[in-house]
Amino acid sequence: MSEIGLHVTHSANKSWTVRNVQPVEYDVVLCDDVLDPANQAILPVPAQGRARRLVVVDANVDALFGQAIRAYFDGNDVEHRVLVLEPGEINKTVEASIRVTTAMDDFGVDRRREPVIAIGGGVLLDVVGYACSIYRRATPFVRVPTTLIGLVDAGVGVKTGVNANGHKNRLGTYFAAERTLLDRKFLTTLPRRHVSNGLAEILKIALIKDRELFDLMEATGEHVLEAKMQRGPGSVDPALEIIDRAIHGMLTELQPNLWEKTLERVVDYGHTFSPSLEMVALPALLHGEAVCIDMALTTCLGEQRGLVTEEERRRVLELMTRLELPTWHPLLTTDLLQRALADTVRHRDGQQRLPLPVGIGSACFVNDVSPQELADAAAALEAFELAQESAVRA
Repeated sequence: MSEIGLHVTHSANKSWTVRNVQPVEYDVVLCDDVLDPANQAILPVPAQGRARRLVVVDANVDALFGQAIRAYFDGNDVEHRVLVLEPGEINKTVEASIRVTTAMDDFGVDRRREPVIAIGGGVLLDVVGYACSIYRRATPFVRVPTTLIGLVDAGVGVKTGVNANGHKNRLGTYFAAERTLLDRKFLTTLPRRHVSNGLAEILKIALIKDRELFDLMEATGEHVLEAKMQRGPGSVDPALEIIDRAIHGMLTELQPNLWEKTLERVVDYGHTFSPSLEMVALPALLHGEAVCIDMALTTCLGEQRGLVTEEERRRVLELMTRLELPTWHPLLTTDLLQRALADTVRHRDGQQRLPLPVGIGSACFVNDVSPQELADAAAALEAFELAQESAVRA
């Protein structure tokens, strides 16, 4: 619905107010064998003429699946070009997005009929999404995440972004992909650490809104990590249930607030201190690992405030450890924590709006966390880490 209002405030002064609502609709689809040429999920039949597609992948994906990707488009008689970008957070830059827009120009993408195909991890999806959002002000794209963090986090929302000026996602847009295709078979090629990395974002949903998901991860976490989120023997498939609950929980939170007009977002849990920590620790610390350290810190803050019991805090930190995720880092200093919180306050309209866990499976927001509380929580985490190291040595 749109309207234009004319306001006459004086015989010589007029103003117009333009209002318009743009609907947003996109699909997130769990599917198998997305690169099987018989599977048309990536490539609906074009309305006219031979189909053409620009395909953007990261170098890791190209090494593992490049032949299958090219065979898919060849098998469907699709004219295509494959652009390969370097992977990793350090390559999540404006320059990478400009490379995509240049390739779109060179290939002659028809932005009405030829969506760009992005196949890769969360960094690649963000880079391509940002490029498509600015190329001729909106060019459709399709996401095919190949990492667990892409399946449950980076691939399901509408935010795009690239790092700039030493800050994570400092430049970005809200721009929905036409659809996201989730094929967990890609996960079989991931290093174990990257499966663990994705489990951190799933754990986030469990800790702030889904106690049953936490219980399921506590019972099966080591198994699904070992199996790289694939189906085990028999009919029981805990990995699929974990992925399903995580995606549903994430979308339930995102859908009413896609443009983040409401700044108190429980899915910001784990993302208050982690952006600063992740950037100073690059490339040693992965995104999910930084998020996990943030969640461990705020779990201790919750315990200090009586929101989390000692037993609940123990269970949370022990599950993180069993999922092979870090709970502390040497760079987690009082100075970094204060700078990170100050930066977050600037982006949350002058308030902390810090989500803290309430038990396991719920959360609240606070605006009065003090530097001393942060220092105490960091000290508690360091003590836990040292105790874990001592236990391993023993």
